[in-house]
Amino acid sequence: MRELTYDEAAVEAVAEEMRRDPKIFYLSTDPIPPLLREFGPERIRATPIAESAMTGMGIGAAGCGFRPIVDWRQVTFCFVAMDQIVNQAAKIHYMFGGQARFPLLFRATVCGGGRVAAQHSQSPYSMFMNVAGLKMFLASTPYDIKGLIKTAIRDNNPVISFESSRLLRLKGPVPEEDYTIPLGLADIKREGSDVTVVALAWLVHEALAAAEELAKEGISVEVIDPRSLVPLDAGTIRDSVKKTGRLVIADEAGPTAGFSAEVAAVATEDGATFARLKAPVKRVCALPVPIPYSPVLENHVFPDRKRILAGIREVLREGPAQAA
Repeated sequence: MRELTYDEAAVEAVAEEMRRDPKIFYLSTDPIPPLLREFGPERIRATPIAESAMTGMGIGAAGCGFRPIVDWRQVTFCFVAMDQIVNQAAKIHYMFGGQARFPLLFRATVCGGGRVAAQHSQSPYSMFMNVAGLKMFLASTPYDIKGLIKTAIRDNNPVISFESSRLLRLKGPVPEEDYTIPLGLADIKREGSDVTVVALAWLVHEALAAAEELAKEGISVEVIDPRSLVPLDAGTIRDSVKKTGRLVIADEAGPTAGFSAEVAAVATEDGATFARLKAPVKRVCALPVPIPYSPVLENHVFPDRKRILAGIREVLREGPAQAA
């Protein structure tokens, strides 16, 4: 099977959907060259640096029967459009009593690793998870990003594609034939029996590396990639935790009121799952500080395979004592 980078797979998904549906058009301050060459400036619109305006344009066009894609580039830039996102895009279908659909895809890069300091190294997806009316996902592979973007474009609701800046050059197998991946369906990247690790984006790969190392010691780690943040596949997570009895959550965002807290709640608020836990849930997250520009300090702030390994060993140590 051919291989594409994460970024190439995302662009290919958009191009294929634009060929399929002439009502799709693209808004971005920085038009993507391959898309611009194929579809021209009528459908690939170069916008001013005015994210609130372009987001509002996308919402209005969606209500008029189009399927816009609004590319904020870095997630930081969408903060100036928060009123449009939170008060308009997320609520407008409900406010209109369901009389109009608003199919709209937002794209934005998140996560660190690029040495772009506090404003541009953020992972604020949990802010948006708290807003009813928005769907969102964060893919970890080229295969997943293509399938999820195609699903999001075809969805009749506002969807946010959060895309890991660390993974843009990651290569992986991507089929040439058309395929989609449903929102709300997690992927078990590695099966195991001793501990469950739920990880996002780059940390999926770090968790897999940690699992490979622990396998040499006879420790079996199950790695789950939720892929979709909203809706979240709680069933797959709970089933895994019931099997292993231990849960580690790895997330590049901070721990407070974040994605990791939501997954911990999913595992502990369900009585059947909680009863099977052999150790407290462990979260491996970024430190709750602005992301430093210094590479040494940035590396210190973000979790990695070493911290995931430490988290796994911690829940394994606590397990036998609690079971006894």
